[in-house]
Amino acid sequence: MRREFSKQTKRQAFERSNGCCESCSAKLFAGKFRYDHIIPDGIGGEPILDNCQVICMACDASKTYGIDIPRIAKAKRISDRAKGIEKPSRGTWGAGSKTKWKRKLNGELILR
Repeated sequence: MRREFSKQTKRQAFERSNGCCESCSAKLFAGKFRYDHIIPDGIGGEPILDNCQVICMACDASKTYGIDIPRIAKAKRISDRAKGIEKPSRGTWGAGSKTKWKRKLNGELILR
C-alpha cells in the first residue's frame, strides 16, 4: 500500500519550492501539481520531506511512466527471482540446451 506524505510534509515541501516545479521551475497552479516521492514508495522510499518534491503534472507523468514504473517492475522481478517465484529468463536464442535443436549464429536451427 502506498504511503502518502503528511500534511506537514506537504506544507514544508511547498514552502521550499516557492510555488515552482522543483524539476523544471514552471509556476505551479492549484490542482496542477503533485507531491512526488523522489525514491518511489514501491522500492522503499519513505514519506519524509527529504524524499518529497513538488512537481508539475507534466514532470510527474514523465517521471512516473518513464522512470518509476519500470524501476519498480524491475525491482519486483529481481525480488521474485531471489525468492524463487520467477525463474530467470533463458535469453532470446529460441533453442535451449535441453532440446535436440541448436541455433547457429546466423539464426539457422540445426539438429545437435
